Amino acid sequence: MDSVVATALAVREGEVTLALTFDYGQRAAEREKEYAARVCEALKIEHRVIALPWLKEITYTALVAEKEALPELSPEELDSSKAEESARRVWVPNRNGVFINIAASFAEALGCDTIVVGFDAEEAATFPDNSREYVEAANKALSYSTLSGVKIYAPLIDKNKSEIAELGLKIGAPLEWSWSCYRGEAKPCLRCESCLRRARAFESIAKKDPLLERLGL
Repeated sequence: MDSVVATALAVREGEVTLALTFDYGQRAAEREKEYAARVCEALKIEHRVIALPWLKEITYTALVAEKEALPELSPEELDSSKAEESARRVWVPNRNGVFINIAASFAEALGCDTIVVGFDAEEAATFPDNSREYVEAANKALSYSTLSGVKIYAPLIDKNKSEIAELGLKIGAPLEWSWSCYRGEAKPCLRCESCLRRARAFESIAKKDPLLERLGL
């Protein structure tokens, strides 16, 4: 949801040359690729899938390793220490660092100056690679690793999920094709932490989730 809203914002504000989807063997890889293609079609953006099979080989957490049980929280536990434990159980080694550096290579090669990301304040509470501090540090590194000075644009960095959902609806982002579930089944599980955060966001603004509405849930 966050990436879709950030991308829709970027399209409104300027030209978006290319969208990347990374397949690192995550449970929802096929669903994410399918949905990302739909989003790019709706926003008229070229879409490319980048395969990272080696990342799956070194990742033993539940987001990738299917023998590991995905953590499930109650809605009341989303802002507790349980959420920190859940984050550790789905952590993928240096995932955002890998993604950003690959995206920076594409950006520099294509003559683009910006990488758009969906980082937000709510996820930054448990995932440090979603934080403003991380973006600032990564931008400093990119000033050395790219001759053109590619920078990260994180338009949602100070927003929580409720604010993102509300903004997405306001700007007409194709949220009906945004996939948040850790699993890759035909329909979202509505039990994993990512599903719960999304559900809480739409409930808090008293709006129907366009994805669930399209799926008849």
